[in-house]
Amino acid sequence: MLKRMLDNVFAVFVIIIVLALIIPLNKTLVDFLIATNIALAIIILLITLYIKEALEFSIFPSILLITTVFRLALSISTTRLILSSTGGAEVTAAAGNIIQAIGNFVMMDNPGVGFIIFVILVLVNFLVITKGAERVSEVAARFTLDAMPGKQMAIDADLAAGAIDDEEAKERRIKVQREADFFGAMDGAVKFVKGDAIMAIVTMIITLVGGMAFGLAGGMELDEVLGSYSLATIGDGLSSQIPALLIAFATGMVVTRTASTGSFGIELRTQFGQNPTVMFIAGMVAYAFMFIPGFPLMVFFVIGSVLLTLGFYLRRQKLALAAITEQEEQMQAQIEQEQAAAETAGSEEYYRDIDNVFKLLSVDQIEMEFGYSLLHLVDEKSGGSFIERLVIFRKDFAMTMGMVFPSVRMRNNPEINPNQYVIKIKGEEVARGEILADHYLALDNGDVTTPVDGIDTIEPAFGIPARWISEDKKVMADVAGYTLIDPVSVMITHLSEIIKQHCHEILSRQDVKTMIDNMRQTNPSVIEDLIPNMVSVGYLQRVLSMLLKEGIPIRDMETILETLSENVSALKDMDIIVEYVRQALKRTVTRRFAEANALRVITLDPRIEDSIISNVKKTDRGSVYVPDPDAAQTIIAKTTEEVEKVKDVLPSVIVLTSPIVRVYFKRLIDQYIPGLTVLSYNEIDNTTQIQAVGNITM
Repeated sequence: MLKRMLDNVFAVFVIIIVLALIIPLNKTLVDFLIATNIALAIIILLITLYIKEALEFSIFPSILLITTVFRLALSISTTRLILSSTGGAEVTAAAGNIIQAIGNFVMMDNPGVGFIIFVILVLVNFLVITKGAERVSEVAARFTLDAMPGKQMAIDADLAAGAIDDEEAKERRIKVQREADFFGAMDGAVKFVKGDAIMAIVTMIITLVGGMAFGLAGGMELDEVLGSYSLATIGDGLSSQIPALLIAFATGMVVTRTASTGSFGIELRTQFGQNPTVMFIAGMVAYAFMFIPGFPLMVFFVIGSVLLTLGFYLRRQKLALAAITEQEEQMQAQIEQEQAAAETAGSEEYYRDIDNVFKLLSVDQIEMEFGYSLLHLVDEKSGGSFIERLVIFRKDFAMTMGMVFPSVRMRNNPEINPNQYVIKIKGEEVARGEILADHYLALDNGDVTTPVDGIDTIEPAFGIPARWISEDKKVMADVAGYTLIDPVSVMITHLSEIIKQHCHEILSRQDVKTMIDNMRQTNPSVIEDLIPNMVSVGYLQRVLSMLLKEGIPIRDMETILETLSENVSALKDMDIIVEYVRQALKRTVTRRFAEANALRVITLDPRIEDSIISNVKKTDRGSVYVPDPDAAQTIIAKTTEEVEKVKDVLPSVIVLTSPIVRVYFKRLIDQYIPGLTVLSYNEIDNTTQIQAVGNITM
């Protein structure tokens, strides 16, 4: 109920502002509205000082419009009161007590002083604050819009890597859109402040000239006219310019505010206090000014003393904090040494039992080793989010590929670089990377306008040139157009790509048996007819592994098993049976590789297909491709040439062949262009549009 009343009160307030442009107001109501205007300006300024980022005050552009119209309405009302007075002392009294008090206080019986003060305030507002805020708004709006594609790509990359879930991705996209809308609105809203400053000068001139004309026409003397109307006009202008200056200052604070972890006061205290040496130097410079002839000694002595005292205080605080940190590190190191000693002493006794030695022979399917500097990113007790993101990626991978990969064994490795991590598959290293835990990885997607200084590196997952950007340059890099990735996302993305490449190796018979048991609960008839009477668990594992090796999801187990059951006569030829399964999964294959229901592919010349078919030999265990060396070299060279032409244009290069040739061409080319996607016509859904962007010819 209260919320609805407040909404209605605000709507009524806006209507009153609009009506005040036309309807005359008495001086008591004008005094109340002027006081409200000043209080509202102070509130808005204080809000801008306490927000952490601009979006926390997202209604600010609308507030600018409302407060500007409010001030204009008050100016029109006070001008009407001044010009409708009979002259003399009634001029200032008619405009209200606040205007009269401001005029008397500022002018000090000298209209020239009040006029100069008014002009200075207007020029400061117009030329300094508003002009600067306008330029910052223009640049922020342009850079925010330019950075939108990069931010969207970063969100999509985090979502694909499992670093975030759908809800968080949706929230980030909304925030990116809100930022673009906000800074775009601010770019236009600053024009309200600029127009208000110009209108203040015009209103003052009109009021003063009009008042003098009415006064002289009414028989007043020139001195009396100047004294009365100048006091009222300047008081009116200052009562409008004081809140206008506060609003302009608040506008500048909003458009120059970067994202932070605290309010402006907290950030100011933190950043000014992090280097006591600056205070020492500033204090000594203030003391040096004391020796310049004519300078006030006491003033610079007090300033220098305050700065030196502040420097000593900050230095003591910094040393105390460093001592606490060092003590904590020593205690942690002592605890780790004691634990290591206990483990060493206990391990000797433990391994006296030979059965315990056999336990060392077990190999983890997936393992990650971390350097010392990266442990806090993994340890949940230290606030690390690596495990949480890994869980999200496991869920997304299972939904996408139909396979649940096993737990990742994570451990500390003191023998590697503190900033390095190692990824192992079945106990053997397959990849490693090096990251800076307190930096962001910046990728140039081609939209970077101004390079930002950083440490050049190579993105570990895809081998893309990148650079590490420190925390203090994050906003600058974001505005410049870089795509920024946090260290945990870098590791998760790298691990996800490794798992995608090696998932066919990771899939075990136990995993397949678990999948069969789960399916038996929903469709027992398929399982009972096929396994183990016609197909063994090991055979099914090999089929699923061959599908996963080429990136084909195995989530539709029912279709896979039914295809095996329908083609029992071809079970001896593993290659042929896998082709049948791939064709049965045509909708899945199309969804996996098509974009917007369209496929851009490289086709294979019929002469090459004929050459491959002519070299396929039949054996007891199936068909084997025995290539002619010269023909094979030509095919490889031509394929490489076509792939090089389109790889920068297509996100994923796909070669399209006839069904009978696909498996043999893939096996031939995989040794030289690993990861190249090869599909057959029978694997593409009939509704998909196929566009040939190249052709491999002899």
